[in-house]
Amino acid sequence: MDIRQLEYFLAIVDHGGFNRAASALYVSQPSLSQAIRGLERDLGSELFHRIGRRAVLTESGAALIEPARAAVRSLETARASVAAVHELREGRLDIAAMPSQAVEPLTTMIRAFTSRYPGVSVVVKAAFTSREAVEMVRTGSAELGLVATSGALPDKEVTAHPAGEQRFVLVTAPDGRFAERRSVRSAELAGQRLIVGQRGTGMRAYVDGLRERGIAFTIAAETEHRVAILPLVLAGVGLAVVAESWRGMAERTGARVLEIEPRSTLNLGLISRRARLSPAATAFVRTALPGADV
Repeated sequence: MDIRQLEYFLAIVDHGGFNRAASALYVSQPSLSQAIRGLERDLGSELFHRIGRRAVLTESGAALIEPARAAVRSLETARASVAAVHELREGRLDIAAMPSQAVEPLTTMIRAFTSRYPGVSVVVKAAFTSREAVEMVRTGSAELGLVATSGALPDKEVTAHPAGEQRFVLVTAPDGRFAERRSVRSAELAGQRLIVGQRGTGMRAYVDGLRERGIAFTIAAETEHRVAILPLVLAGVGLAVVAESWRGMAERTGARVLEIEPRSTLNLGLISRRARLSPAATAFVRTALPGADV
């Protein structure tokens, strides 16, 4: 078994098949298939069921994913440690981020980091809930994660570094309900048509909490595509409760952003795996959160 075989195996898992993995790796499919057959011989077990052009993980294949990621990540850490001698002139850092926080504060964090280390490429991976971000960091799919939660930051499976808070705001069409207001009380959302995200997100938890408090409203639209929220608001479909990170973008599109009283916030945190971090991840945390203990 060698690290190249594990990288090939993970590429097939991540890209959903041999053809796409071969294209992504810039290798021929026969070479890729031969490497996987060699890995299967070494392990004494099939990793994929070949069904036509599809490759479906066996139980053995599913069990290999996490240790394979750990092995590849360890090698990347070793390579990055050597590159650190040259002041992080090259490398890659994978960060899992929830959609609203990918707007801000992640944009500001990446700008500060890349201005100091322009040779390091930052790859942002989508995590729609804090649980997804934790899982991606825990399993090594990403080295860092940016999460938002209405409760305490996760700290059982990962290390959490507090990164401030974001309040919830209400986004309306320029000529829509509350258009002449600067703020609105949460109780005034009773009877309104709201656009909401999927369960597990902070903004969905907020509006579900309104209903639990007896504030009845109608869900006009539910979307997993966060980028659809502003167009839906501007089209007059309904109002939306979002994190304040959307304020600048919403106002630039012509929407109005109102503060919601009483104030309700999300706790933000950068999370990292408990093992030793690569130099790039360490530098990112220290750049984004001066004084963080890493």
